[in-house]
Amino acid sequence: MQPSIIVHGGAGDIPPGLLEAHREGTRRAVEAGWAVLASSGSALDAVEAAIVVMEDDETFDAGRGSFLNADGQAELDAGCMEGTQLLVGAVASVQFIQNPIRLARAVMEKSEHVLLVAHGAQRFAQKMGFPICDFTDLVVPREFERWQRFLRERTHAAPQVPADPADTVGCVALDQTGHIAAGTSTGGTRNKVPGRVGDVPLVGCGFFADDELGGASSTGWGESIARVTLARLALYHLQELGDPQAAAQAAIRVLRDKVNGSGGIILLSPAGRPGWDHNTQHMACAYRTARMDAPEVRL
Repeated sequence: MQPSIIVHGGAGDIPPGLLEAHREGTRRAVEAGWAVLASSGSALDAVEAAIVVMEDDETFDAGRGSFLNADGQAELDAGCMEGTQLLVGAVASVQFIQNPIRLARAVMEKSEHVLLVAHGAQRFAQKMGFPICDFTDLVVPREFERWQRFLRERTHAAPQVPADPADTVGCVALDQTGHIAAGTSTGGTRNKVPGRVGDVPLVGCGFFADDELGGASSTGWGESIARVTLARLALYHLQELGDPQAAAQAAIRVLRDKVNGSGGIILLSPAGRPGWDHNTQHMACAYRTARMDAPEVRL
């Protein structure tokens, strides 16, 4: 089996000044994951490596650079799945953990649970020996200043579909043994109610992987994505249509037409063929297959 990998850095309206940062960040993430695959590493290792690169890059809404909630705190969500035994690990509303994708994997491999949240997830992280980072390791000036503007301009208007970038990150990889893994990581939506959890840590919504079906990772307006279980929906269409690109487009049509949702999806077929689509202005996306000498980056 020839390896393959695809990543996204969020679907939304990326400002012109950040386009190059998204392009470079997703390219570096693919290269990190590809290095694992090229050395006969596992799909799950490749997914983790790629997502960690983007969690450490303040360009994205994941790990360092995460959006702040209404109280000015960074609450992070992440989830991952491997396609052989359908093992899943996820965390939600965790704080002071720079790489929540690693914590999600620890939940998968070192606990009997699928999803841990908030204080329980923090206690598990401490038990597993995860380093606790500082507030300043997660919060960058761009997001702190944005939160301060929110405080000045706060109203009680009804929530609207987010118009700003949703820089959630995700990855799907296929390794040389034919196994698929998928993962997604986020800081959630800007100015969210503390404790809000979107699609990202929910299996079938923010991510899904099955060696027989393929793998997918979602990004965008989490409430709408969760309502259509977008990641699993994309793989349903992949079974039905046989073409990853057509499957991605079909899933995004459902997101738009059924729930007036906005977002994007990346996926790999069981043979490693990539597909992606979005109904937002941009979606940072990069991929590489065995037939390519370098990653292809799309925005």
